[in-house]
Amino acid sequence: MATMKDVAKRAGVSIATVSAVLSGAAFVSPPLKQRVETAIAELGYARNAMARSLKRGHSSLIGLVVPDITNPFFTSFVDHVQKSASEAGYSVLLGLTDNAASREYEVLSLMRSHQAAGTILCPTGDATTYSEIGKAIGTMKLVLADNAPDDVDVDTVVMDNALAGELAARHIISQGHNAIAVIAGSSYQYIAKQRHQAFVETLAEKSITLDPSMVARGEFREHDAHAATRLILRAPKKPTVIFVANNLMLIGVMRAIAELAFHVPGDISVVSIDDFAWAAAFQPSLTVIRQPIAEMATSAFNHLLARINGNKDGPAREIFTPELIIRQSCGRPANEVR
Repeated sequence: MATMKDVAKRAGVSIATVSAVLSGAAFVSPPLKQRVETAIAELGYARNAMARSLKRGHSSLIGLVVPDITNPFFTSFVDHVQKSASEAGYSVLLGLTDNAASREYEVLSLMRSHQAAGTILCPTGDATTYSEIGKAIGTMKLVLADNAPDDVDVDTVVMDNALAGELAARHIISQGHNAIAVIAGSSYQYIAKQRHQAFVETLAEKSITLDPSMVARGEFREHDAHAATRLILRAPKKPTVIFVANNLMLIGVMRAIAELAFHVPGDISVVSIDDFAWAAAFQPSLTVIRQPIAEMATSAFNHLLARINGNKDGPAREIFTPELIIRQSCGRPANEVR
């Protein structure tokens, strides 16, 4: 089996240069870096993860736990965390909970059993689920991201979900809508509550009250959102706009609208939280509240890395600002109530 010394000899460089190329801890000129990478490929050299861990004093593995990998938000989040981890010399062990808070502690225990130095958890439960989570993970470092309540004893990285709901409501109001439907998220989740409450309160500022028959829980799932939208659009009183609380539900909403032969925005407007790769390619392109996923993922990893390296004190909470992206799916209503 090839060693780092063999790579250095083949490339005609020092062992320190090979180490710098592998870890990215120091600058190596492009020609030298190319020589090292060529030697690695020719010799089939593979870094020994256990040796790296012993040298560091901790594992080179981190955990990442998400509730639903089919959700474009989490797909992108995982991608950005993995890139940050790779650049820092860490490998990522991915765990899935299928939106079940009851599975999260089980998966965290799995991460500990694999000696992960730390884990990023995108939680799916309510605030009480995580009130003392720091005590349950032993020495493993932990960061909560996305649906993270504000009163926990670990670092958290979140979007300003109240502002996201407010931005959506203000844009809908600006277009003259008052017959408004909502496909909301799970009633127990922090982010769902924040988005919905801010949306309702912003409407109330303009004396607009939601009709309860036009509000449904899509549970952050495509299937549930699809079924809820079909019921709303087949009722005698129809909305002029639908606010959708995340992008996975938006897929179900748009499918239901198409099945019932409604046109966007001519018959009904749509505004959603979450942007994604094909939102601008939709016909019409979709007006959304964009979450800064790359920044949130990078921040979550950096917080975790700082914890692993012992460079942080008390729990920190970092809040990111959403952005309204105006496209074509939300226009003025043809009629106030149809």
